[in-house]
Amino acid sequence: MLIRVLFVCLGNICRSPTAHGVFQKMVEERGLSKAILVDSAGTGAWHMGKAPDARATDAASQRGYDLSPLRARQVSVEDFSRFDHVIAMDESNLADLQVLKDKQGKGVEPVLFLGTWLPQASERNVPDPYYGGEEGFEHVLDLVEAASQSLLDSLIADYPGLRGL
Repeated sequence: MLIRVLFVCLGNICRSPTAHGVFQKMVEERGLSKAILVDSAGTGAWHMGKAPDARATDAASQRGYDLSPLRARQVSVEDFSRFDHVIAMDESNLADLQVLKDKQGKGVEPVLFLGTWLPQASERNVPDPYYGGEEGFEHVLDLVEAASQSLLDSLIADYPGLRGL
């Protein structure tokens, strides 16, 4: 069994690589690396091939997450066939993904929203920290950590084969 999870934001240099790194570490800590594949992408192509934003990398590193191997890429129509779960960081990303998915006509159903797994539904969007200060990257990490833990618990509940691993 291999479950494929793709996190998507706008440029794939702040939020989605943060979610990628956080979720990957949680998967590894639960001993599920051979069962859950994690990736990230952006809806835009501006940063393709670039490393995550240094502020995202620094904030993540301070919490024990390594984003340094990640490189930005643009989400593709084929991703809807390759991934079991495509997860948007905010409502704008969700709308962009739905338009792209409609071109595919098959695959992942539906495109999901990371805010769905936030324990307290007071904030559903993971805000883009790119134009803000350092505190924005910390806030993204807070939201992503909370949602990722709930997401992983949900996957384990939904895929009984993961429980014995």
